[in-house]
Amino acid sequence: MKTILCTLLLLCANLIGQSAHAADSRLDDILKNGTLRVCMTGDYKPFTYFKSDNSFEGIDVDLAQLLAKSLGVQAQLVKTSWSTLMDDFLSKCDIAMGGVSVTLERLKKASFAAAHMVDGKAAIARCTDVGKFQSMDMIDQPGTRAIVNPGGTNERFARSHFRRAQLILHPDNVTIFQQIIDGKADIMVTDASETLWQAKQHPELCSIKSDQPLQFAEKAFMLPRADVAFKEYVDAWMHMLKATGEYDRVFNQWLH
Repeated sequence: MKTILCTLLLLCANLIGQSAHAADSRLDDILKNGTLRVCMTGDYKPFTYFKSDNSFEGIDVDLAQLLAKSLGVQAQLVKTSWSTLMDDFLSKCDIAMGGVSVTLERLKKASFAAAHMVDGKAAIARCTDVGKFQSMDMIDQPGTRAIVNPGGTNERFARSHFRRAQLILHPDNVTIFQQIIDGKADIMVTDASETLWQAKQHPELCSIKSDQPLQFAEKAFMLPRADVAFKEYVDAWMHMLKATGEYDRVFNQWLH
């Protein structure tokens, strides 16, 4: 009887320990350490841009600061690249921000907060060439030089949809649109929000049917997999941010 009782007590202790372990969350670590580590590429205006003075600016930079403030901690922005985003996120960061799209491939290794923005793929070209690129079939022609930055959803879209167009890889997402202006490429397919931003910055370029995207996509913040507590916090924070109008204020500051 005593042996059975000891066994039951040991089993209960193990179950309690497992339950406590299951309740552990990155949220607890963030609050304890006083730092929210945020991975972002710094090359994706208007969401994130790494400036020459080694500071970041953009929509998601502002949102990262607001999220950290709500937690009562400091935001530590960690520069990464699209090709190393997942590895850096898993080893160095608590959250990834900066125009990150939700994909099934990313969901194999990470989770996402509730999507806060619908933003499909759209084309951008010189304004004089807009009439040539009104559909995917018109874009995907042998004479089209389609430029793309490697390592992210733009490259995956280009490789899965372009069969006849010439694909040009350009590693610098900051200067890639100048390539189109200079006549070294004809078109780029990227997120609709980015085409609107770049058209605003460069009057030579025009966004093509950004309100009728070529592919559906959503943007959300990438989180550790299966971390319910942290996801619940980020989702509730975003819900409140939108309800108070603060999200629109940040967004409109950069896009309008």
